[in-house]
Amino acid sequence: MLTESLTAKTKFNTKYILKIHKLALAHLYTFAGKYRNVNLSKGGFMFSSALHLPQSMKEFEDEILMQLPITYSDKEMLIEDVATVHAELLFIHPFREGNGRTARILANLMVRKAGYEMLEFDKIKGEVFEQYILAVQKASLKNYHPMTEIIRMIFSASPQLF
Repeated sequence: MLTESLTAKTKFNTKYILKIHKLALAHLYTFAGKYRNVNLSKGGFMFSSALHLPQSMKEFEDEILMQLPITYSDKEMLIEDVATVHAELLFIHPFREGNGRTARILANLMVRKAGYEMLEFDKIKGEVFEQYILAVQKASLKNYHPMTEIIRMIFSASPQLF
């Protein structure tokens, strides 16, 4: 459904992310499409406070999402932008459940819009998964290089559509 409405002029914003979450998870959760109202941590790592989520997402939209180009002529720039968006969204962790799924869908919509096949996220397992978790944590310091390396690895298996 989201790929059907995806055009060259589609702009990704927080409203779009809420829509992704709702469409992906409404059949499972009543809170689908809404920011969480509880604090979360995983493995001792604390995500953004529920109280600050609206502000964190606004900053994410203003500083990252609204800076994305409408089109990409450079594959490397696309990889870097997908990595930044993916890492930052997972670091903020705006939902109670489905953050990973939502971030993967958004990443795939970004690459589809640019004319590439879906990313092969199933390649992220074992040692690479541990690096992936660390890459999300590095986003807290605005260091997106580790996630860029992971996205580059799974991107290389994705052929260009047009």
